[in-house]
Amino acid sequence: MRRSRDRILTTHTGSLPRPADLDQLIADREAGADVDQAAFDKRVEQAVADIVASQLASGVSVISDGEMGKPGYSTYVKDRLTGFGGPGRPLAIAEMIEYPEVFEAFRSGSTSRRVMNHPGCDGPVSLRDQGAVHKDIANLKDAVRDAEPADVFMTAASPGVIAAFLANEYYPSDEDYIFALADAMKPEYDAIAAAGIVLQLDCPDLAMTRAMLGNDALTDEEFRDQIRMHVRALNHAVRDIPPEQMRMHLCWGNGAWPHVTDIPLAAIIDVVLEARPTGLVFEAANPRHGHEWKVWKDIRLPEGKVLVPGVIDSTTNFVEHPELVAQRIVKFAEIAGRENVIAGTDCGFGTFAGYYAVQPRVAWLKLAALAEGAEIASDYLWKRGR
Repeated sequence: MRRSRDRILTTHTGSLPRPADLDQLIADREAGADVDQAAFDKRVEQAVADIVASQLASGVSVISDGEMGKPGYSTYVKDRLTGFGGPGRPLAIAEMIEYPEVFEAFRSGSTSRRVMNHPGCDGPVSLRDQGAVHKDIANLKDAVRDAEPADVFMTAASPGVIAAFLANEYYPSDEDYIFALADAMKPEYDAIAAAGIVLQLDCPDLAMTRAMLGNDALTDEEFRDQIRMHVRALNHAVRDIPPEQMRMHLCWGNGAWPHVTDIPLAAIIDVVLEARPTGLVFEAANPRHGHEWKVWKDIRLPEGKVLVPGVIDSTTNFVEHPELVAQRIVKFAEIAGRENVIAGTDCGFGTFAGYYAVQPRVAWLKLAALAEGAEIASDYLWKRGR
């Protein structure tokens, strides 16, 4: 992955708003409707071309395919792997019980096109659709062929986050399930990296799942043991990929609920840093985690690692002022070194198709503010010799 050699590079977490008609096509497929595969593939191909152009126009320098063809960043794998025919269980955050009125308002923000299909694992997990990731790769490479982004990345669900959304109803233990997922996802990870694209592994399981029902009864040390196993499985799956060809995303859930049960970054960061990827994309802008930049004062950043802090909140329609964005970037650059910082967003702007906490037009205003703030920070950090 590229570093910020002469300016602060900008990126985001992967998912971006999809066109309304594509949202509807995805919803139809998730609901079991008969959608023409060729027509769907063609619409996704065009959407990727458009989203790449939009990212570059907004000033984003490290870009992705926006997850255009995926129903969700974690649940898409049910269509690529075997073993997912069970009824499944919905993701349950402990705060849903304590603050039901917040989550009712949260759900009311979804559009009629949102359908979340999350079956359980009821059989052996293995690769079924070998061509799906190669379609994704071809679409992205075609879209950037005549463009000049600083770098290109593609997201893929980690074994741990798949297990969080697609519950285990087959394997004798969670560890068996997660390592089976690691083996099944390895070909996708390898294919993305082999194509010369930076692999982003989405790993909300390393933080978000602390607040899930069941895990909320664990001690912090018991949770640390759990995610340490997740990291081992992740490292097993990406063992053949150079660390600099990878980055990973850490978050506490992309939603505007209280987050008062979130585990602090300081309590897990040593375990997270055991993962092989060079880049760490993490929340650092929202009101619950914006103060945790100070954690990096007390931690020696391992050699070669790159921080990609969120300097834009992905759950509110407030558009950050570029000066605030610049201030956030500079704080990290002065701690970790300007070459070791890329400016990012807390989470995605299209985590699940058809649901947008941030309205699509506003998301692009935020990305433009990210780019402008990075220019201000770059002027301070390079042109003034900092």
